[in-house]
Amino acid sequence: MGAGHAHKLYRQGHSPVHALPPHCKLAAVFCFVLVVVSTPREAMWAFGLYAALLAGVAAVARIPAGFLLKRLVVEVPFVAFALLMPFVVPGEQTTVLGLSVSVPGLWGAWNVLAKATLGVAASVLLASTTELRAVLLGLQRLKLPPLLVQIASFMIRYGDVVTDEMRRMAIARRSRGFEARGVRQWRVLAASAGALFIRSYERGERVHLAMVSRGYTGTMPVIDEVTADRTQWAYAATLPVLALAICLLGWTL
Repeated sequence: MGAGHAHKLYRQGHSPVHALPPHCKLAAVFCFVLVVVSTPREAMWAFGLYAALLAGVAAVARIPAGFLLKRLVVEVPFVAFALLMPFVVPGEQTTVLGLSVSVPGLWGAWNVLAKATLGVAASVLLASTTELRAVLLGLQRLKLPPLLVQIASFMIRYGDVVTDEMRRMAIARRSRGFEARGVRQWRVLAASAGALFIRSYERGERVHLAMVSRGYTGTMPVIDEVTADRTQWAYAATLPVLALAICLLGWTL
């Protein structure tokens, strides 16, 4: 994967957060999410403080609020699930806005919504300040199984390849006057999907043969060695350490 490859979530910048080694950021986000999940749902104030911590990170990273909020749309399925819980979870009933809802369901909805939103926001901040290639290097540095790292790398690479192939096929269909207006056009779309699968499979075989001919034996060479000093680890640990302090207060107060 080329060094200049960037994904849509990444926002180019030169902030202290961008400059942190990727494995430091990955470890910090993972620990932060663990702390958030471990927080009792009754400590509602704690989740507000977690949100303030993430807002502080976004400010340091110079990530606009609008950019972050647009990327949070990915959690819409969690929101829909949370909104249904007060109506389907059995238990003591109460009235909210004229509707009879379950008290355990309300707590469950709050628990899912708050923790999912904070986890997604932390992940979006990570993606916004770290290129995909750097994320893979960070996972490699954290001793994730090499096979999983390679699978993730190939998935990202071929995701772009397949997307480009789909775009070219769509252009070819439109140039021939094709428009998907109803069920009758499904046959053409199904044939296109089959052709896309065959082309992707054949390209994968060609790439694998090219890699083997160049000495590939199941492991990828490490070109860029990513390291971090104590100062960078301490800087990255600020977020999870502060979150842990809030979590402990949430259990004791």
